[in-house]
Amino acid sequence: MTKTDTDGVIGVFAAGGCSRQDVRTWSVLIGHKHREEAAMKHYAGLDVSLEETAICIVDENGRIVKELRALSEPPALIAAFDGIGLQLERIGLEACSLTAWLHDGLREAGLPAICIETRQANAAMKTMPNKTDRNDARALAQIMRTGWFRQVHVKSRQCRLWRSALVARRTVLNEMRSIENVVRAILREGGIKLGTPSRTVFAAKVREMAASDPLVTAIAEPLLAVLATMLEEFARLTKQVLDIVKGEPVCRKLMSVPGVGPITALAFRATIDRPGRFDRSRSVGAHLGLTPSRYQSGETDIQGRVSRCGDELARTALYEAAHSLLTRSKKWSSLKAWGMGIAKRRGMARARVAVARKLAVILHRMWSDDEEFRFGKEAFAKAGSAAA
Repeated sequence: MTKTDTDGVIGVFAAGGCSRQDVRTWSVLIGHKHREEAAMKHYAGLDVSLEETAICIVDENGRIVKELRALSEPPALIAAFDGIGLQLERIGLEACSLTAWLHDGLREAGLPAICIETRQANAAMKTMPNKTDRNDARALAQIMRTGWFRQVHVKSRQCRLWRSALVARRTVLNEMRSIENVVRAILREGGIKLGTPSRTVFAAKVREMAASDPLVTAIAEPLLAVLATMLEEFARLTKQVLDIVKGEPVCRKLMSVPGVGPITALAFRATIDRPGRFDRSRSVGAHLGLTPSRYQSGETDIQGRVSRCGDELARTALYEAAHSLLTRSKKWSSLKAWGMGIAKRRGMARARVAVARKLAVILHRMWSDDEEFRFGKEAFAKAGSAAA
């Protein structure tokens, strides 16, 4: 607007009873308001479902600026944010099965996407009187605005694929165990006690012991056929995991620790992804849920069992590695001596948990420092005497 046009507008308002000074003040305030809105920060919350995502955008004062819905796909979400035309400080997504895919797509487009912890998101969502996708998106947007969240590390695609291979293998193994238990129950109905044959001879042992009862054999035979197919696929998945470990130098280094095999090494590698995201190795045990939970209020102070709040796959693998170290490993190490001392004082169950937590710390330190496992002073002393 030119100076002449401005003077004309001021003249019109002055004719209506407003002084020229009032009109000039109004014009300056309007311009200041537009500049303030342009400089205001905005935050977005995304409630992701399988088909659609509810989006809520708020300003730094908590006022809702825009609400819309888009398909749960990176291109659709990127187009939705481009159409809004606002500079966003943070975009919050609750951790779910689609989060990693959406997070990577938004990040590649230059959008400040953040994956937040599910427990904190649920705590904020419970403040809403009604549970809807729209209200959940509003709660997530307010979390982004206030900064009351803990950012969750989104693993690389390679680590996610490695973990998927481990989950697939474990799923097949669990289903095989379930079918085997069903077969055992069927045989017990006929008074046949199968015992504990190995998995490779399980089907042959069942056929041998149930040969005298054709009715039981007719029921068990389809299950045995399913087991045979599952055993082949289980062997194929196991080979895939072993091939991955052979080509991954970090896993080979971690396997130098007694009790740590290919499954444990790959599970730890896929879960941690990058060792640098932990400032201290001691934090890894808590991250995997291997530290005791605690409830303290006033004079009440209860220390319970391990929290189990981390990755269940890696935690189980470390627990099994600890059991193998304490009961099967024949080679001496200071770690095993420490664990056996706990077992004598407090029992084997507590010792397994303590050694699993210690293994998490040791594996992370080895990975960070690129060092081999240290067996301890006694091992070095024995090696020196043998060399002499």
